[in-house]
Amino acid sequence: MVGFLSALTAFLVAHLVPAMPAVRGRLVAALGRGGYLAAYSLLSLGLLAWVIVAARRAETVMLWDPAPWQWVVPFAAMPLAAFLLVAGLAEPNPLSVSLRSGSEPGPVTAITRHPVLWGFLIWACAHIPPNGRLVPVILFGTMALLSCVGFLLVDRRARARLGAERWAALSRRTSVVPFAALLAGRARRPALAPLARAAAVALVLVVWFVAQGHALLIGPDPLAGLPAFR
Repeated sequence: MVGFLSALTAFLVAHLVPAMPAVRGRLVAALGRGGYLAAYSLLSLGLLAWVIVAARRAETVMLWDPAPWQWVVPFAAMPLAAFLLVAGLAEPNPLSVSLRSGSEPGPVTAITRHPVLWGFLIWACAHIPPNGRLVPVILFGTMALLSCVGFLLVDRRARARLGAERWAALSRRTSVVPFAALLAGRARRPALAPLARAAAVALVLVVWFVAQGHALLIGPDPLAGLPAFR
């Protein structure tokens, strides 16, 4: 358990400290935006791998018994989470997390201005029910909390970077809560082609993860619970 908690603490520190505007500003100035994103991505992947390995080695403490319905939750939620992650990373979004630079938000921000954070939040919450052990609950619960805190931190960082007036003009056309801006008529109807491409890529990733990727990279086979439905 000590090894797992150490890995999780390092992961959290690496995500919360660089999110501070002053710290991030110095890192971007020193490394450049591309260099910062590359270094941050490599560090995150390395720490995530450490967390996964430490979680698999930690002792088992059961919190609840497994039930067939618990396996349905991630199968139902992960296509949406994958879509938000793919679309959010692939489209420019000066208001939130993205791998593409650009001054105007992409179509997915009509759904929510933080698609990547929502993708991680859905992923984390969906994995709690079928993992009724202490370590996975701590892990996914922490990831869910980190995503929620990210809504506030990323908004504050974007407002400081863009300026209050520009941030207000862009954020007025979107919302943190999914579909709220669309339902209120503040967001324009998004172009469907980029969203369709993101959905196709997300579907391929989900199918690969279910069939092979999850067992290969993470360990547990998501299909192992299907016999319980027979």
